[in-house]
Amino acid sequence: MCSWVNCGPSSLAGYCSSSVSLVGLPWPAPGAAHLDAIFSHRIRSFTMTHVGCWQVPFLAQYPDFLAAGVILLASAFVYCGVHISSWLNRTFSAISLVVILFIVTLGFVLARPENWSTEEGGFAPFGFSGIMAGAATCFYAFVGFGAIAASSEEGQNPKRAVPMAIAISVGLVAGTNILASTVLTLMVPRHSLDPDWALADAFYQRGYSWAGFIVAAGAVCGMTTVLFNILFAVPRIVYAMATDGLFFQIFTRVHPHTQVPIVGILVFGFLMPLLAVLLDLEALIQFLSIGTLVTRPVVNTSIIVLRFQKSPPSSPLGSVSPGPVAEGYEDSSGHRQLEDTEQPSAPEPGQLRPALRPFLGFMSGCRPGVAVAWAPRVLVVSAIILDCVLIFGKSALHLPPWGHTLLLLLSSVMFLLSLLVLGAHQQQRREDTFQVPMVPLIPAPSILLNVFLMLQLSSLTWLRFSVWLLIGLVVYFVYGIWHSKENQQELPGLTATRGSLEETVQALPPLSQAPTHEPGHMEQPASL
Repeated sequence: MCSWVNCGPSSLAGYCSSSVSLVGLPWPAPGAAHLDAIFSHRIRSFTMTHVGCWQVPFLAQYPDFLAAGVILLASAFVYCGVHISSWLNRTFSAISLVVILFIVTLGFVLARPENWSTEEGGFAPFGFSGIMAGAATCFYAFVGFGAIAASSEEGQNPKRAVPMAIAISVGLVAGTNILASTVLTLMVPRHSLDPDWALADAFYQRGYSWAGFIVAAGAVCGMTTVLFNILFAVPRIVYAMATDGLFFQIFTRVHPHTQVPIVGILVFGFLMPLLAVLLDLEALIQFLSIGTLVTRPVVNTSIIVLRFQKSPPSSPLGSVSPGPVAEGYEDSSGHRQLEDTEQPSAPEPGQLRPALRPFLGFMSGCRPGVAVAWAPRVLVVSAIILDCVLIFGKSALHLPPWGHTLLLLLSSVMFLLSLLVLGAHQQQRREDTFQVPMVPLIPAPSILLNVFLMLQLSSLTWLRFSVWLLIGLVVYFVYGIWHSKENQQELPGLTATRGSLEETVQALPPLSQAPTHEPGHMEQPASL
């Protein structure tokens, strides 16, 4: 339940995050910009005067040493251990929540409905496309809700607690975002706002400089909370990868006293300030948003694929499957005779539903699992084509009207057919844990919407993402795939498996010492 404090509202205190896109405002301001605003932008003026401005494309206008210093300070606190960083995280989160309530309350008092008039541009001056582009840019504000699902194993009743926690968290984040962006644009016309510190600037323009100071302080606390979460999570993710062998083993080093992954904190604590100094704010935010958006279709596709697979056995050696059940009867002499009867088994995941077999007999001829293996691929491909046609069909692709309509129709039909094929097959049902309801009806629209948002981002963002993705693939195929412990367990030809097989053979007794059996007795095979 606490993960919503760590993502949405903390970013909201910086600049009302995602819902500001509803009115077409630019991008969230960093905590460093609000900290600079507290000192009347003297830090920025000093840097531009004594260091100079950069006129290089893709780079920041000037080196933001203040942002780098804030990141280094947060890294130092995370390096000191979990107790200090978690205490600071809770403190800053509480301050952020109080500031959010202050913004909403005072903002509605100072609201001017004429700021939404036609003369000022209206409610949504950039239309639906502006709303979607803003939502894609600020999508990073909704990262962190996966922590709720990841901690479901610790819940006493995950089936009830997980959906309730997610619904309440998303509702609170979305509600506070919408309220804050509403009062922001009702206080001051949106075109007069300074995008570097919009919320504080709105109060300054209305003559409430003391309120702007409070908002700026809350923004610093909110963005510091985000830094703590990132610096806490990323080194531990890299540590888990290195432990499995997917990443370099040097990242497995842990501090003997604080028990934190020291190498991961040092590396990322240096890389993040470097990016903050060099790169433009908009480029960083869009890069973070596309990284968050990419995970959503991947996760939703994985949910669909796993739902139609058999659940792993509870025992590591497997369990004996229920075979024929011996039923008996007594004959005329009083002796009990046994007869084998087959117990009807429930349909396994991935098989065609029994009720639909008379109507979908043509699918029974396919090998088991082929239809549910291909349907998610068709679903994803058709979703990408449908989104591309909707966004670029008439602009970049220059499709004629008949071609635009034909592609829309074909991709929509393939998308719906893949849904019908998946719905016609049996799913995996587990009563001991939380499962996403209404699969694939919930994951499929999520894939479609997230791909649509991803395509709203700029081409330069896609280029940067492709470069980082290529670097990750090179590391994986050059190092990770050959050192992965999980991969060594699955591939029988690797050294580790071969060594364990040799140990097993050496432990077997010689044939001359094998026990003998009396004639007429059959040796029973050992069950694994």
